[in-house]
Amino acid sequence: MKIMIENGNPVVARLQGRLDTAAAVEVAPDFQKLNDYAKDHLVLECRDLEYISSSGLRLLLALRKQVATDGGKLQIRNISNDIRQVFMMTGFISLFEIV
Repeated sequence: MKIMIENGNPVVARLQGRLDTAAAVEVAPDFQKLNDYAKDHLVLECRDLEYISSSGLRLLLALRKQVATDGGKLQIRNISNDIRQVFMMTGFISLFEIV
């Protein structure tokens, strides 16, 4: 799992690979860095995200909470049909702006 952050307006974080339990532990510090942009417009680009587990969903939820607290904007872009299904089954589809 890799996260690449591109500073700009909006700030884009590209998620690549599998965000499973092991990867969630590995990339948790990267998600902490994303909190630095919680007051800005932040886009999670998920075109290359292959899988997300409940641990990955927790990371997204924590980021959403921080963005809401800091008054920023969070969008999730280009999720696959499989990940959209996970979002729909878990109710996350209504928690995030998905474009």
